[in-house]
Amino acid sequence: MCGICGVVADAGVLTITGDLVERMRDTMIHRGPDGAGSYLHTNVGLGHRRLSIVDVEHGQQPMLSSSERYALVFNGEIFNHPMLKPSLEAEGARYRTRSDTETILHLVERYGDDAVTHLRGMFAIALWDTQRRRLWLARDRFGVKPLYYVHRADGSLWFASEIKALVAGGAIKPTLNTNALPDYLANHAPSGEQTLFEGVRRLPAGHTLVWQDGKIEIRRYWDLSFPSHVGEEPSATRQRAYVDEYLDRLSEAVRLRLMSDVPLGMFLSGGIDSAAITAIMSKMVDGPVKTFSVAFAEREANELHYARMVSEHCRTDHHEVVLSPETFFQRLPKLIWHEDEPLAHPSSVALHAVSQLASEHVKVVLSGEGSDETLAGYNRYRVTMMNARWGDAYERTVPRFARQAVRAGIRALPPGLRLRQRAERTFVMRDADLDALYFDNFAVFDRQAQLGMLSPGMREQVVGIDIYDAYHAALKASDATSLLDRLLYADTKTYLQELLMKQDQMSMAASIESRVPFLDHPLVEWVAKLPHSMKLRGLTTKWILREAMKPLLPAPILERGKMGFPVPVGAWFRGAWKPLLQELVLSSRALDRGIFLKPELQRLVHEHVAGVRNHSERLWSLVTLELWHRIFIDGDGANEDLLQIASPRRAA
Repeated sequence: MCGICGVVADAGVLTITGDLVERMRDTMIHRGPDGAGSYLHTNVGLGHRRLSIVDVEHGQQPMLSSSERYALVFNGEIFNHPMLKPSLEAEGARYRTRSDTETILHLVERYGDDAVTHLRGMFAIALWDTQRRRLWLARDRFGVKPLYYVHRADGSLWFASEIKALVAGGAIKPTLNTNALPDYLANHAPSGEQTLFEGVRRLPAGHTLVWQDGKIEIRRYWDLSFPSHVGEEPSATRQRAYVDEYLDRLSEAVRLRLMSDVPLGMFLSGGIDSAAITAIMSKMVDGPVKTFSVAFAEREANELHYARMVSEHCRTDHHEVVLSPETFFQRLPKLIWHEDEPLAHPSSVALHAVSQLASEHVKVVLSGEGSDETLAGYNRYRVTMMNARWGDAYERTVPRFARQAVRAGIRALPPGLRLRQRAERTFVMRDADLDALYFDNFAVFDRQAQLGMLSPGMREQVVGIDIYDAYHAALKASDATSLLDRLLYADTKTYLQELLMKQDQMSMAASIESRVPFLDHPLVEWVAKLPHSMKLRGLTTKWILREAMKPLLPAPILERGKMGFPVPVGAWFRGAWKPLLQELVLSSRALDRGIFLKPELQRLVHEHVAGVRNHSERLWSLVTLELWHRIFIDGDGANEDLLQIASPRRAA
């Protein structure tokens, strides 16, 4: 796990110096405190920060091929490196190190750009070809490792693991990308290639980028495919075979991710995903697995008893941290700086805290991301399937005037009434199409809400923008024919990306590496072809995982529903931390940006504080967006003292 960066340009466009590369590189020292390196060659510069995991002594980067034709910087781990090395050596490769970095170089020498298809792991790669004067970038299939780039009008290409490195190098002047704002407001974070920084884009997962002669070409090298039909319910014998094979494949994914020359552990939340990996891992390592958990003191946000249950069952060496609201808000500005964009979820703060705890004991952790998007673990899949099925029948059988009357009656109910809030999420109040039943239904600010809250000037700038463009593009690209498979594909290409960025940036902020066994690509490709009943069965999500883990985990863990990671930020905003809303949502500094209408923001704050409606997600989105503006756009840095802002109320 490392940080990479670089610049390339045609001759005479700009001067690339060692100081420039080092300035970009060393903004990411947290990603690689164990070492640093740079490479300069005919107007290209590559930088690397190293967190030493494999071949600690000899894996320094940038690494040159034996012919010195290729120079490589690489962030991530290649988990099939031990299997690739013998075959490459049999074909004539001569290794100078034990590192997976060198394996990539040998693969490139043999297969060219197709080398990426041989890699099983998580990676962001930059390779300079001195003969062709060509830069090649590649990102892993699911986007576990980040890679941002700027392609300027002068033809120069700038890239880095973090946006702040691009800012430090002068690739851009930080400016709000208003085209990405509607996407952010709807979906927690920009869900496609755009970022909130004007001119900065993400290289999509499963893609390569080639720069040559000032031009770039982006190509997809991998995609997830689904069967053309769902198929009938498999027999009991076939179901058992599926369950057994799933456990074998998941176990292999875990085993591969134990490759390390340094200590490793496990993030343990107490949910079935992390519990499953912990149970499997415990059978593969000598001695107890080191596990790490985080929670808040508030009862509704504390699941430590489940984590302890798993720890006791698997006999792990368990460690915990409990966060106070003071610690939470004290860390928030610095973590937004680490994330580069507003924190999509308040759980990122907790993730950083448990990463810091883990860093006192290990350098590598395994984590449970990816299970929900591959095995239909979110409740919204079940809700959407139900809404689509019943909504179609409702529109066909109930006259339009009757449906309108029902909607009018529900809208007449008090906004805070539970019956109204539940009805608003169903086909009774929504049209029977995917935008209404899925995207708008689970958006932070849906299309109607954005129309009501954006200022006239901002509405003019974003008019015509599809706030679900990345999702619609994913749906169009997928070969899936069933509704559930289409939703899983779309979320894998969009929502999963923000979760992986959270996992990467928060763990790397603490200088540890996180690995995600559920996103082993052979496992995911196999899971995509399973019958739906192996994933979602009635009210039971992730059915095959629960069945596979029955011999390995206690029943209370297997029977738990999906909770996510609860953070009591809504309660905090109603209490002692309410002054943060006044400063970061309603202050003149925030409002003078000209993005939002003051009366609408006042309504959101009033309804939430009064307990009329729960606007936790929406207010969190606004608070972190304003902090992001102050840190990056205004240039304040991560110096905002949120404790001082809230102190008058807290002291009282």
